[in-house]
Amino acid sequence: MSAAAGAGPGAGGTGWREALRVYSQPRMLSMLLLGFSAGLPFYLVFQSLSAWLRQAHVERSTIGMLAWVGSVYSLKFLWAPIVDRVSLPLLTRVFGRRRSWMLLAQAGIAIGLLNLSFSDPGTGVTRLALWALFVAFCAATQDIAIDAWRIESAAVAQQGAMAAAYQIGYRCALITASAGAFTIAGHFGWRASYTTMAALVSVGVITTLLSAEPGVALRDAADAREQRVVDWLATRAHWPHSLQRAGAWFLGAVVCPLLDFFGRYGAALAVLTLLFMGTYRLTEFTMGSMANSFYIDRGYTLTQIAAVVKLYGLAMSLVGVVIAGFVIARLGLLRSLIIGSVMIMLSNVGFSLLARVAAPSLLDLGLVNAFDNLAQAMHGTALIAFLSSLTSARYTATQYALFSSLYALPGKILEGLSGFVVDAIGYPTFFLYTASLSIPALLLLVYLVRRGQFAPLQSRH
Repeated sequence: MSAAAGAGPGAGGTGWREALRVYSQPRMLSMLLLGFSAGLPFYLVFQSLSAWLRQAHVERSTIGMLAWVGSVYSLKFLWAPIVDRVSLPLLTRVFGRRRSWMLLAQAGIAIGLLNLSFSDPGTGVTRLALWALFVAFCAATQDIAIDAWRIESAAVAQQGAMAAAYQIGYRCALITASAGAFTIAGHFGWRASYTTMAALVSVGVITTLLSAEPGVALRDAADAREQRVVDWLATRAHWPHSLQRAGAWFLGAVVCPLLDFFGRYGAALAVLTLLFMGTYRLTEFTMGSMANSFYIDRGYTLTQIAAVVKLYGLAMSLVGVVIAGFVIARLGLLRSLIIGSVMIMLSNVGFSLLARVAAPSLLDLGLVNAFDNLAQAMHGTALIAFLSSLTSARYTATQYALFSSLYALPGKILEGLSGFVVDAIGYPTFFLYTASLSIPALLLLVYLVRRGQFAPLQSRH
């Protein structure tokens, strides 16, 4: 795709009335509620958990390293082929492949959150870390199935709207899992808080039961006809049948999705695109686990954090998601990605300024967080729509899991070291450091645009 395409209204853009009309479709409501289901566990094993740990006087370096629990999200491409191809006994027959995996993952999330609620960080973090890891694994599995459901349930032209609906639900879940969890914890303790969050997993369960399975017909038959698989089997006719089937499955589920992506774009452009994915959200991930520690270290109470940071700040993100959906529809992905990147850098500069104020007020905190959540909404929604546009319908779950794993992995690695960085340089400089992490992706995006190679795929194959 040329630089001009996607840069303006004429490329990927549409009228405001048409952009609004798409939100009236029933699957958009399902997407919103499934977005809530996806977002609920995220803060509960990251930011809310870090606040719980800091209140229990766990060291910042330990809290930072516990962020590596989130690496599970970045490794989900390893089992995405299983979610993409393997049918669950009885469940798949009744609910279909996507919904059956959603239900299984949601059951695991509820069980994990209940066990987290009975953990005590004051006696050690091992049990808590293990159950957080289990919740993260189940949540990542749910993400694989939900992402596949989203991409298969709407055409490419509607993926921006689907991403916006997903992000609205997701941000509502973040408010619930932060402001809601903090408020309950402040009045009744963390056990009651996490037990309540476990009960809210039912929102995803009910939505999954009521939603329609995507109409991707004859996926297995198409996979069986994959020419690479056929050719591979032809040269191994002497192998035992069970070994042939295992090899054919691995080739079709793991190797072919990668070859498909590189084949469509060519090696050079594919690598550059993957590098862009891996650097785009470095800022957001790296500062994530230190945000709540920063608030608590500055003397804010849980009630203040819940009200100002989590409720009002994240509520601004809902506005941001709606704006992001319109911007993507009207201006295209290119401008949306650039706007999101610049905004996230400015938000972290704002945190740096806040850290330098001797006695920051609640108003200061609210303003910085409102803009940060607005920036994250624009940033995240644009990237989701971009990744969706690159995904082939033949390998939906596997390819999207690979893309979303890649964009998160570098940030998660840096996030795990963030506590050490804060201890070494302090909060003001730390937030300037996180702001600077967005520069490589922005430069890479400009380079791709100048070469006329931005977002080459406009329709799924």
